[in-house]
Amino acid sequence: MAEDTNVTSAHPISKKVILCVDDDEAILQYEKTLLELSGYAVLTASSGKQALQLVTTSELDVVILDYGMPEMSGHEIALEIRLARPRLPIILLSGSDVPTDVLALVDAFILKIEASRKLVPTIAYLCSRISSAVA
Repeated sequence: MAEDTNVTSAHPISKKVILCVDDDEAILQYEKTLLELSGYAVLTASSGKQALQLVTTSELDVVILDYGMPEMSGHEIALEIRLARPRLPIILLSGSDVPTDVLALVDAFILKIEASRKLVPTIAYLCSRISSAVA
């Protein structure tokens, strides 16, 4: 039996992969459910160390990063992501405002209280911006 070398024709275009980083398991589960229902593939990390490992070993389209993390802050994680993958879009989530220098590192900022309404449209925008830049 001949091997099918045209694997992509049998499968839909691969889903965009989103990495969600938060130390709160309930928030991670919420984000994962929301994004999967919106058609995205989702990876999660509950620490900065886990997140950076996934950033360097996985094909990702967007990172959603909590600002208030123990051990490594969202600011420190964003800096490391920019060094490892400068063009990878980062969405920063926080329960309150963050310093301007941190905002300069990320592509979008969303208050957690607005995440249910703004997260999916922001991801779609950033993914379309990347697709049009590559084309």
